[in-house]
Amino acid sequence: MSGSEWEVAAGQRYRVGYALKPKKVESFVQRSLLDYAKQRAIDLVQIDFSTPLQQQGPFHCIIHKVHTPCWTEHLRQFSATHPDTIIIDPPELVHRLHNRVSMLEVVTDLQILDNTSVGVPRQVIVIKPTDFDKIEELGLRFPLISKPLAADGGAGSHDMCLVFDRDGLRTLSVPRVVQEFVNHGGVVFKIYVAGRRVNCVKRKSVGDISEERLGTLKGALPFSRVSNSGKDQGDAVEKAEMPPQSLVDELTKALRETSGLHLFNVDLIRDVKEPTRYLIIDINYFPGYEKLPSYEPFITDFLLDVVSAKAK
Repeated sequence: MSGSEWEVAAGQRYRVGYALKPKKVESFVQRSLLDYAKQRAIDLVQIDFSTPLQQQGPFHCIIHKVHTPCWTEHLRQFSATHPDTIIIDPPELVHRLHNRVSMLEVVTDLQILDNTSVGVPRQVIVIKPTDFDKIEELGLRFPLISKPLAADGGAGSHDMCLVFDRDGLRTLSVPRVVQEFVNHGGVVFKIYVAGRRVNCVKRKSVGDISEERLGTLKGALPFSRVSNSGKDQGDAVEKAEMPPQSLVDELTKALRETSGLHLFNVDLIRDVKEPTRYLIIDINYFPGYEKLPSYEPFITDFLLDVVSAKAK
């Protein structure tokens, strides 16, 4: 942040409550963030789940990543009696990201730039085991990616695997989402969004699968067991060209408007066969911002955007 981007009245401070599970508190609410925010008039206050929310205010803003019905009701009641408190984000909007089908419904084959398309991989929802028989009929070819339908961060929601043949399909539990696998150079672009603040980084992903290699692979393998060369993958990430910043900006703007959300990240891959074709493979709510370099100003500046806009 350069200079005084926000006009804060003398002595004015902003209380931002955070409702997070213990593991999230440990990873996200680091001392560096607390100190940085405090220096910029933001007091981050942990919400106590054992005490009624009504007794813990006032708050200028509340950020949260708790998905229980009890918390949702507490938040609803608090918001009804404290309409000036900004809730980031409304639970009913966050809930759309907890299902891998409704998650990607916010993406509608967006034409972001000339000759550049952004969409989602073709996929099939498998509700009962016999649905697996329809996959190839619908045009999906091996290898495939199998993902749990639920994407709420609970146990098993990240239980993903690559499926190489029909025998592999038979080992899967249901309900599932079965999605086409697109060779993408072993690189995923993670776009972190906090309001109008955006940061795109590149990370290692599952490596490409050639036709020759596909012929030697059988059954289904969890992502953690898919064999990749660490050095080769590291080189691929280092050499990978970032998506155009204009694409990143326009994509995240469109997703903010479509989803109504402020805090999320997008996992984006680029088709090696069609370099102008990008695919969104996942959208996560309130991701691990602490993995970003200098995440403290990234989050603090976002919070100042929110509370200063409300104060105007």
